[in-house]
Amino acid sequence: MRLADLLQFNSRLLLRQWFRTLMILLATGVGVCAVLLLTGLGEGARRFVLDEFSLLGNDVLIVLPGRKETTGGLPPLTGEGTRDLTLEDALAVSRLPGVQAVAPLVVGLTMVNSGGRQRELMVVGTSAQFFTIRGLQLQSGLGLPVMPLDQVAPVAIIGTEVRQELLSEGPVLGAWLRAGGYRLRVQGLLQEEGVSLGTDMRKAVLIPVASAMQLFDTQGLFRLFVQVQNPDLIPQVRERIEQLIQARHGGELDITLVTQDAVLGVFNKILNLLTLSVAFIAGISLIVAGILIMNITLISVSQRTKEIGLLKALGAADKEIHWLFLSEAILLALLGSLLGVVVGYLVLWIAHTLWPLFPVAVPFWALSGAVGVALGVAVLFAWLPASRAARLPPVQALRGDLQNAQR
Repeated sequence: MRLADLLQFNSRLLLRQWFRTLMILLATGVGVCAVLLLTGLGEGARRFVLDEFSLLGNDVLIVLPGRKETTGGLPPLTGEGTRDLTLEDALAVSRLPGVQAVAPLVVGLTMVNSGGRQRELMVVGTSAQFFTIRGLQLQSGLGLPVMPLDQVAPVAIIGTEVRQELLSEGPVLGAWLRAGGYRLRVQGLLQEEGVSLGTDMRKAVLIPVASAMQLFDTQGLFRLFVQVQNPDLIPQVRERIEQLIQARHGGELDITLVTQDAVLGVFNKILNLLTLSVAFIAGISLIVAGILIMNITLISVSQRTKEIGLLKALGAADKEIHWLFLSEAILLALLGSLLGVVVGYLVLWIAHTLWPLFPVAVPFWALSGAVGVALGVAVLFAWLPASRAARLPPVQALRGDLQNAQR
């Protein structure tokens, strides 16, 4: 039997039994669509997290208070430690050979008001170097002034949502805010940005680090960003920072230094594992579709016994009968996979349109794997019914005597 004849024969059969065809298409399509959706969202989450941490560049060290071995686990991102990092520590680090810039960070929530409007906002105390290290861009105005880290200045840089919520009327630059008991003059507006490193810069107020330490009544830093002159110098600079802090903290090494590569590596492993896990869970639905194909193929064999006998009487070989039923299952799996792929990509496109900041991408292994598993499951579960049909003797099959034909 030619391939064209086989396709025409199966197409007529599928259209004639449209309800059975629709059930198999839905079962297979849902399975493939589930794999694409879950892996697409998982891959999107992985790319989102990696892109966020990639903003720092590969020439930045993050110094966190508190000691924790990072082999096999996440670094202490909470900033909690046995001894605080101080501005004096930051100044000492900035004088080390190989260090290009140092940006201390003090972060906290406080009520900020202006013109009768009041919001609880994230206030970030840092230095002018933070804008370069972090890659922050200004929409208008000036950044934080270049001055000693221990110097207080009543200035602030605000995000776009802070402007909308507190300063929607009137000019932004030169406006005054009140944070706690301190007045701050707005001298810069950040460009539109999303969540980065756990901080939504659109809702942030950036002020000098010394001013933030007064505002939150603290002497300790949340963390310290250190930019080296060359990425190749990171191992040497890392060792120098550890030796310096150990000497300054009474001989105790109570800090953790994290590189971008270490953070990216840990998150990449975790998110890849999660993506594979959800893909496996979604793949179970393809097994269910395969069982449905087997049951329906068995029913089809019992209903088409006389047709099988007629084909054999006309000279059809066992392998042609076997391939006839097997090709039907493969055709259904292909059509169901196509349906699942189209719906899956459509849903992901809609999700990306609604949330453009969140990337969605289906890995090639997920696409090829979902379609491959669907076809493999269809062949596997249809093989037994197809073999059963191929073994039917032509005389008993023509009589429609399925039970005697199977003896």
